[in-house]
Amino acid sequence: MNAHIQAKNLNAFYGSQQALKDVNIEIPRNKITAIMGPSGCGKTTLLKTFNRFFELTENARLSGEVLVDGQNIYDKDVDVTEVRKVVGLLAQRPSPLPMSIYDNIAYGMRIHKMKNERKEYKAAVRHYLEITGLWDEVHKRLHDPATSLSIGQQQRLCLARGLAVEPEIILGDEPTSALDPISSQNIEQRLHELSNQYTIVIVTHTLRQAKRLADHVIFMYLGEVIEAGSAKDIFNHPQHERTKQYLEGQF
Repeated sequence: MNAHIQAKNLNAFYGSQQALKDVNIEIPRNKITAIMGPSGCGKTTLLKTFNRFFELTENARLSGEVLVDGQNIYDKDVDVTEVRKVVGLLAQRPSPLPMSIYDNIAYGMRIHKMKNERKEYKAAVRHYLEITGLWDEVHKRLHDPATSLSIGQQQRLCLARGLAVEPEIILGDEPTSALDPISSQNIEQRLHELSNQYTIVIVTHTLRQAKRLADHVIFMYLGEVIEAGSAKDIFNHPQHERTKQYLEGQF
């Protein structure tokens, strides 16, 4: 496996409560990995260790390593801003910035001084809106507030905003759970198309979604990784009794 992200002996704590227990996993490059498991099993915590969002929680502490392209992102000399540029996050609920549709996409590019001229920004904004299937829907109202969009459109806007800073990895924390079925399908379709160019890791609470999207699966229970492997193997031939029970809907 060509691993893009690796966790080695990873333990995570919120105060005295241990959320991750000795996690050792590899996440393949340019594939969709789904992290599954019952509520409270550590899925979101694991996801947030991949872009150092975990440390934003009070009393959070971590031991072990998270390697992205072989570099431990928790090393002292690592620039957190750079980590979060390489590893983008699509949250559960869309959170557009309080500015226009256009400025939502251009904002990150401006901060990182990624373009030189106005026309380059305009072309890039169009490009990322096209990738996420929004251009035809919004091109006549680019200067309207982003909050005027429907919730499904806002989630695609947040995806476009994340892509605009040219990440290598996209994390999705149950990215369709707040959306209606049509908007969910739209996001799933975009993620599927993007997986040729990006490593995508999603936390999902629905088996059906994992089966539709995932190339690789990580199954967690009570803070531990019980089983990880190709989606085909895990769904068709789970090795662990706990995985079988989960796939059969027993808990």
